[in-house]
Amino acid sequence: MIRAVIDRAPSGDIMGFEVSGHSGYAEAGKDIVCAAVSAIVQTAILGLMDVVGIEVMYDQRPGKARCCLPDGLSEDLREKANIVLETMLCGLKSIQEGYELYIKVEERRMG
Repeated sequence: MIRAVIDRAPSGDIMGFEVSGHSGYAEAGKDIVCAAVSAIVQTAILGLMDVVGIEVMYDQRPGKARCCLPDGLSEDLREKANIVLETMLCGLKSIQEGYELYIKVEERRMG
């Protein structure tokens, strides 16, 4: 099962996320759940970096992706990051609705 954990600041802003595991929906290379999750997560990271212009701290490897926003973002960058990350979260939740045996999305409040 894929586990996606979204970390929120007390303000409600998404500060980072970690996605790990394998869905087990199908064999490697034919797993539409893993492919969909990977595409959404990678697009969010690219959106934060290349579109919004935030230097995020991230690590991606097979079966795991982690991303953390830097502290001290301007209000404008924070708002843009929220749009990208809330969109990612909507996509992950949508996959969970259709494939709940293969992905679990969790949100946790930090601090």
